Amino acid sequence: MPSAGEIAPDFELKNQHGEAVRLSDYRGKKVLLFAYPKAGTSGCTAQACGFRDNFAQIQTADAVVLGLSPDEPAALARWIQAEKLGYDLLSDPDHEALEAWGAWGERSMYGRKYVGVIRSHWIIGEDGTVLDAQVKISPKKSIEKALKFLARVS
Repeated sequence: MPSAGEIAPDFELKNQHGEAVRLSDYRGKKVLLFAYPKAGTSGCTAQACGFRDNFAQIQTADAVVLGLSPDEPAALARWIQAEKLGYDLLSDPDHEALEAWGAWGERSMYGRKYVGVIRSHWIIGEDGTVLDAQVKISPKKSIEKALKFLARVS
């Protein structure tokens, strides 16, 4: 799991169009990478739409947004269209990137334990260094903390 100050682990995943996207493609820009459990669910929609609604502020910080989940590209495309998200969502069905980023592990819901996505976000600097890491965070706090951090480093 990368911490602030460490080089971000690169990955290559398919986006909602089935196109390959690598984190290293974004060198020279800040990246707000967020991990969420499942497209279309209430908490995930709140988080994704929060970034959508504050996209101008994110762009002002010279940053891009990438979402990361185990959903297949077709499900991501439907969600983007339904919520009018203006950024790429990445499919990690084998959860290799999610594991490398520390966002795959034991969770608990209604007293039942299971393994899945741990809601998180990271801000990666122009040089590929992790500037901020927030693992196990609520949708609302994810939006607040990411925007506050980007405002400080822009």
